[in-house]
Amino acid sequence: MPAKTGNQYMERLKQAKSSVYIHGEKVEDVTVHPAFRNVVRSMAALYDRQYEKPDKMLYRSPTTGQLVGMTFIQPTTIDELIARREATQEWARMSAGMMGRSPDYLNAEVMAMGIANDLFAEDDPMFAENARNYYEYARENDISLTHTLIHPQMNRAKALHEQKDADVPLHLVERRKDGIIVSGIRLLATQGGITDEILVFPSTVKKSTAGEDPYALAFAIPNNTPGVKFICREAFDYGRSTWDHPLASRFEEGDAIVSFENVFVPWERVFVCGNSSICNRTFRETNAVVHMSHQVVAKNIVKTEFLLGVTLCLIEAIGIGEFQHVKDKGAEIMLALETMKSHLYRAEHNAKPDRWGTMTPDFAALDAARNWYPRVYPRLVEIIRILGASGLMAIPTEADFEHEEIGDIVRRAMQGATVDGYERVQLFRLAWDLTMSAFGARQTHYEYYFFGDPVRMGMAYFDGYEKESYKQFVQEFLRTKKSVSIPLNSDH
Repeated sequence: MPAKTGNQYMERLKQAKSSVYIHGEKVEDVTVHPAFRNVVRSMAALYDRQYEKPDKMLYRSPTTGQLVGMTFIQPTTIDELIARREATQEWARMSAGMMGRSPDYLNAEVMAMGIANDLFAEDDPMFAENARNYYEYARENDISLTHTLIHPQMNRAKALHEQKDADVPLHLVERRKDGIIVSGIRLLATQGGITDEILVFPSTVKKSTAGEDPYALAFAIPNNTPGVKFICREAFDYGRSTWDHPLASRFEEGDAIVSFENVFVPWERVFVCGNSSICNRTFRETNAVVHMSHQVVAKNIVKTEFLLGVTLCLIEAIGIGEFQHVKDKGAEIMLALETMKSHLYRAEHNAKPDRWGTMTPDFAALDAARNWYPRVYPRLVEIIRILGASGLMAIPTEADFEHEEIGDIVRRAMQGATVDGYERVQLFRLAWDLTMSAFGARQTHYEYYFFGDPVRMGMAYFDGYEKESYKQFVQEFLRTKKSVSIPLNSDH
């Protein structure tokens, strides 16, 4: 079938009846439940956009000739790489970059692993074929995906097999003729309750040891597979209006603990089974991390553009644009934005085909960006909080403006330099939801840990960075013979 519409996306969720739990209850229909219905509609809007802008969002399938999602494409030229990124940013603008797990993120992963599947064949050629087939299946059916990469935080001082209850982390229970049985817990499935299927893959950062082979798994199954349960955290969409909570009321993706209770996975859905070595190399050797990073950097540029826009509107609204420290703080956000744009430009224009024919961005640029942005994003948010000051606390609700007795009082009291009270509070509520609400706090936490612990990532970045040429530069400088000094009183 071709790329799906928003209605088709919601209908699949209705029919799937996945086991989703939140606030101590089982959810019967995520499309109407208060915790999910708004973000489901935001997701549906993404799929509808594919048909609203087909030239940008769709392309012809190389196998069926049907129109499929551009974010699934295997780019073979720089132009195709840029076209995929433009589709990513089209979606990102619809959520101001607030949906960190919009479908394009995992579409890029599935594409990369499906094309560069040789690694999986080290264990069994069947696994390579499975990865290739799953990419085609996901592309042709426009499958929406969640994923889980990490184990629960139990005793981090011990390896998985050394835990007091070593059966808690997801592990292999049994190999059967027709598939495998797995059981245990995985974290942290963003959009777990509102997608079609789940990808279970190893961590992108934390490496496994040989003793952890029973935990070294990679597979994909429908979310409604018997034995799979999504236990969602408290929702940050409190059922308020888009005026009062302009971001949380639309883009609260949700995060879930995933429980696997003796779940059967057919062999055709397995990519890695009990091989830590393959798990440790999966993301880098397939270039999946490169294509995923390309999507993330593109999304974060849009997000930073939105942060800058909010900051500039806030500055103008209360007339603080001529203060020295205000301009300096605004410049910080501008510099962050231009730095990210530069990383993206270098990544795309230095792209080269890999050995599978996929046009692959320059990872050096993307790796720098994905390590740097988690460190700078908290500062960008802090700038908005500093500039907003008490104005981010004095934010009446829309109902206050509509109240017969206090509406005029609030409108007069909240006026700004260039906007009336209603417009000013609407803007400041947006800034608050971006930075200080539960939704905003989660955004900051999410960006900080997007690819994993920034310290561990920094260590890996340092270890992998090419250092010898820089040391040699200094050593050659120190070996250079000193020039003959000429006395100051010399006539020569």
